[in-house]
Amino acid sequence: MAQRKTILSTGEFYHIFNRALDSQPIFVNKRDCQRFIDVLFFYQRNPQIRFSHFMNLPLKERSDIFQPFNKNKKLVEILAFVLMPNHFHFILQQKEKNGVSLFLSRVTNSYTRYYNTKYKRKGDLFESVFKAVRVETEEQLIHLSRYIHINPVVSFVIDKKDLISYSFSSLPEYLKGKSSLLDLEPVLNHFKNPQDYKKFVFDQIDYGKELEKIKHLLLEDK
Repeated sequence: MAQRKTILSTGEFYHIFNRALDSQPIFVNKRDCQRFIDVLFFYQRNPQIRFSHFMNLPLKERSDIFQPFNKNKKLVEILAFVLMPNHFHFILQQKEKNGVSLFLSRVTNSYTRYYNTKYKRKGDLFESVFKAVRVETEEQLIHLSRYIHINPVVSFVIDKKDLISYSFSSLPEYLKGKSSLLDLEPVLNHFKNPQDYKKFVFDQIDYGKELEKIKHLLLEDK
């Protein structure tokens, strides 16, 4: 089994990436995306119950469980994310020892069970070892957030005009300037207001598209 080279340290920020085995589609429709996002925020606080079991409980029992659970320490802080047809990107800050690994294991295992049941398949869905790169400077952090947020456009999944309404990323929360689920401050503290951040994001979309075209050409030549 492949071993991770990057040591995941508590308090540090990481760019996390994982894709489907054989690059198959893993987010087929909006319902799949929403399921993944729900799972994402559920496992952030280290619950002692599976998401699937939680959702099958009566509403009153869910409420009784959720109130104390919502006060649990977070395994990770989620700063940004985007879901693409066959992969995802996150910016995470590890809050507890082994928090990133435990969080991602639970998220991907939960979603795999859901996906396999829904689409009548068996086996792993994601590559076994997620990629993790430590964010070393604040400048890297803000540029990484932009890279993640423009990913659906530069990868030609959606048009530029649809980016603001693309609900399967954290960009809409950044443009509102507040979020009950995400930690926006490490990025937005570098901008006067959300509109300045919006300009920062959109200014690089066309350049990003050209880079993506060049990357594909280089890959085709190999």
